[in-house]
Amino acid sequence: MSATLHRYAAWGAALLIGVAGLSACGANDSEDGDGGDGGDQVIALLLPESKTTRYETFDRPLFEGKVAELCGECEVVYYNADQDEAKQTQQVDTAISEGASVIVLDPVNGAGAGGMVRTAQDSGAQVIAYDRFIDDADYYISFDNETVGRMQGEALVEAMGDQGGILMLNGAPTDPNAAQFKAGAHSAIDDSGVKILEEYDNPDWSPNNAQEFVTDQLSKYDADQINGVYAANDGQAGGVVAALTGGGVAVDQLPPITGQDAELAAIQRILAGEQEMTIYKPIAVEAEKAAELAVALVNGDDVGETVDFEGVPSFIFDPIVVTSDNVGDTVVEDEFYSVSDICTDEYADACADAGLS
Repeated sequence: MSATLHRYAAWGAALLIGVAGLSACGANDSEDGDGGDGGDQVIALLLPESKTTRYETFDRPLFEGKVAELCGECEVVYYNADQDEAKQTQQVDTAISEGASVIVLDPVNGAGAGGMVRTAQDSGAQVIAYDRFIDDADYYISFDNETVGRMQGEALVEAMGDQGGILMLNGAPTDPNAAQFKAGAHSAIDDSGVKILEEYDNPDWSPNNAQEFVTDQLSKYDADQINGVYAANDGQAGGVVAALTGGGVAVDQLPPITGQDAELAAIQRILAGEQEMTIYKPIAVEAEKAAELAVALVNGDDVGETVDFEGVPSFIFDPIVVTSDNVGDTVVEDEFYSVSDICTDEYADACADAGLS
């Protein structure tokens, strides 16, 4: 991992400790975006859902904390759409009415977010597409999503020994990132000799949907025919594990299962041998860069060097594979989680085996 990633991730973790004091720095704590004071330096942060733990646990506090650090006069108004596209459209309108001149938007439906972008831009606001791409946004910040999927697919194929049958659980069809993860995964899996038994596009990334899907497949296939599972994120991976163990598969007989987001439960499953890997995307890098960009825009400052992604000036970061071999060198070293977070009594032996103490 580069020194830059270490630095950003460590800063982000430190900001989490101080997030309780953000109200004194002007960040808005209202889920509905209430409480705006009508100031000229209003930044809106709109996140898509809360089923994935990263948004409320990391993205929001890291973003708000960095804005507070950089701009004492800036106010953040925050909204979560709860996977409701119509609700998010209304939230953009509310953010504009609250005086937001920069809108950081992680869309529920990237392909359908053009109207929100045009509405914001017509009001004079600039739009940062956060984590998920939106055509015609002013800027885009994310990780290399096809590489994420390719890394997941390669790890699964390697763990399976290039043979056997898998279930494939992708993300929501409305999420443009999900399409990129899927494409990357197929690039690694399709010519590998591994057979895709069934494939499922999960409409809202729901772990419950994932569990139900895999449970249904156990009525079609014997458990020993399912030699691996591509799960596009950790929430779904948890649903897969619940379905397989609920269907009678012993924990030490679980097939390799992929994931993404480096959720705490996933790190624990990896150490316990229940999940093969996850993708760690140092969220501090993404959230803090979005905050820096938003503050630069609201203040009329230079935003620095960008790259082009489908015609939009962008900042793209590299993902990292996490297995039981490098938990200590990644999420622990970056202070994303502490050893005490991970190594609860239930996972003490697994942590000891991995050299975490």
